Amino acid sequence: MNRFDYRRAADVAQAVSLAGQAMADAAASTGRARFLAGGTNLVDLMKEDVEAPLTLIDVNRLPLRAIEELADGGLRLGALATNAETADHPLVRARYPVLSSAILSGATRQLRNAATNGGNLNQRTRCCYFYDTATPCNKRAPGTGCGALGGFTRMHAILGASADCVATNPSDMAVALAVLDARVRVTGPQGERTIPLADYHRLPGDQPWRDNTLGAAELVTAVDLPAGDFSAHYTYLKLRDRLSYAFALVSVAVVLARDDAGRCTDVRIALGGVAHKPWRVPAAEALLRGGMPERPLFEQVAARMLEGAAALGDNDFKIELARRAIVRALGQAASGRPQSQTDKRIAAGADMNAEPT
Repeated sequence: MNRFDYRRAADVAQAVSLAGQAMADAAASTGRARFLAGGTNLVDLMKEDVEAPLTLIDVNRLPLRAIEELADGGLRLGALATNAETADHPLVRARYPVLSSAILSGATRQLRNAATNGGNLNQRTRCCYFYDTATPCNKRAPGTGCGALGGFTRMHAILGASADCVATNPSDMAVALAVLDARVRVTGPQGERTIPLADYHRLPGDQPWRDNTLGAAELVTAVDLPAGDFSAHYTYLKLRDRLSYAFALVSVAVVLARDDAGRCTDVRIALGGVAHKPWRVPAAEALLRGGMPERPLFEQVAARMLEGAAALGDNDFKIELARRAIVRALGQAASGRPQSQTDKRIAAGADMNAEPT
C-alpha cells in the first residue's frame, strides 16, 4: 500500500474542497483523491495496489446518514446510511421491498453493517484481471489492453461491452435502484445536481476507467426514491455459483403493477451481472404494459431484453441463463411470490410460469 495523506472533512463543502485541491495538485491519475466511508471496497483495492490515492478524505462524520420521507411521498436514502440500515428500514421494507431484497442478497451481514449506500453505488468491478496488477487492464491502467479478452470470462459481460473492456458492475443494490427510477444526489465544486440512476453508471466504450458520470471532486450525498408502492408484485432473483457471499452471474429485479382485471399497468425490469451497468430495455418493458402476465409474453420480453447479447466462450451459458432468469423473475413478481433471501432455493412463482426441467 502506498503512502497517502489522510483528511477528515467536517462538512460536505469541506469534503468537496479538499478533494478538488488534492486532484488539482496531483500530477497523475493515480494521485486522485478518494472519499472514504465504509472502505469495504476501497481499502481492499489499496491493499492490492489497484488503487493508489495520494489523499483519503474521511466523510464518515458528515450528516448524510438519515433515511427520511420526502414531501412528495418519496424516500431519501442518505449516502452514509449503511446497507444494513437501508435494507432493514421499515419504510424501505414496506414501500420498496425489492431494494431490501437486493441488498440482503449481497455480501455478508458484517459487510452490510459497514458498507454505505454511496460506497455501494461506486464500488468497482470484481473482474479478476482488474485486481491482478500483473495483467493488462484498461480500467486499471488505461491503454494496456483488456486481459479478459482471450482469457477466462465466466463472470464477464454479455451486453454493452466494448473492445476495451468486458467487465461487469457488481452491485445488487444498483439493480434494484434502477427499477425504482432512483435519482442520485451529488455535490461538487459547481454545486448540487441530481443524476437519474439510469444515467449514473456508464458503459465502458473507449474509456472503461470511468465507471460513472460523476465529475471531478463530486460527492454522492443521497439517493432519492420516487413515491410509489411496489410491495405486492416484485422480486430480486440472483443466480450465482454459491448461495452465500458470491457476486451475480445473472440477477433480475422486477417491479410491476396490475389492474383489477390482472393486466400489467406498469412494469420495470433490470439485469445485473451482465453489463458494465444495470441493464434496462424500455422497449422490452413496453411489451408487457396492458397485457396479461403470461409465459409466452414473458418469453418475448426476455428475447427483447437480450437482443445484441454476445458471449466470449466461458460465459456462453449466461445468455440462456439470463433468458430463463427473466422469465422466472417475471413469474415470481406477477404471482406476488418474490424470491426469498433467507431460503435461497429458487422459487418458481406461479405454476403456469414455472421453468420446464
